Amino acid sequence: MTRLSVNINKVATLRNARGGNNPDVLKVAQDCERFGAQGITVHPRPDERHIRYSDVRALKSLLTTEFNIEGNPEHLPFVELVTQVKPHQVTLVPDGRHVITSNAGWDTIANQSFLTEIVTEFKKNGIRVSIFVNPIEEMIEGAAKTGADRIELYTEPYARQFLHNRQQAIAPYVRCAHLAKELGLGVNAGHDLDLNNLAFLKQSIPFLEEVSIGHALICDALYYGLENTIRLYRRQLETQPLYAHTNCPHDFPTR
Repeated sequence: MTRLSVNINKVATLRNARGGNNPDVLKVAQDCERFGAQGITVHPRPDERHIRYSDVRALKSLLTTEFNIEGNPEHLPFVELVTQVKPHQVTLVPDGRHVITSNAGWDTIANQSFLTEIVTEFKKNGIRVSIFVNPIEEMIEGAAKTGADRIELYTEPYARQFLHNRQQAIAPYVRCAHLAKELGLGVNAGHDLDLNNLAFLKQSIPFLEEVSIGHALICDALYYGLENTIRLYRRQLETQPLYAHTNCPHDFPTR
């Protein structure tokens, strides 16, 4: 089963636009769980422009599903927050201070020493560690050498190419997912996944452990309502594999 983790950053962005506490980020997170989300994701930035560190601390005691904190461990306050809160999972993302949203995965070769050190620290605190990576086989191999538990495949390139040629779009992700599995890594995915492209991703990588979705899901909720939207996304993840007869990535059609 592929778990749906709802990223609530956009809810916090809306709250912060007017001040006060409307919408109530903590209540929305609990409602997401009640409506069927199997996890909650937050991505605090140093400027706290959406999710605040205080939100993260408050969520820890309220959530009943899996808690995933994303962020850049190059920022010491982030490392301190994660080790204090001790979520189920931390996803390491190399986003710069001024980027609008995550736009690339780690170079796990150039940063292997640093990543190994930070992975060791988080795992010492009982936290599962996932590394955000582009669908490049060398980066998967590098992630495995750090001691990480999982990778999260950066899916913006997949989403961008999906409408033009879905077979070409998914091919590198299938190869990298199978390589990760061979190396003992769990496979997550996230970024720009939506109701149009999610089912095909899941069908193509049936052993996908988790997807983290925020922007598209919250946008869809404006039209469909939050409860119905979460159900729609869960439904996309319950589709059957396209190629259930094989685990070999080389059997996946390229055209």
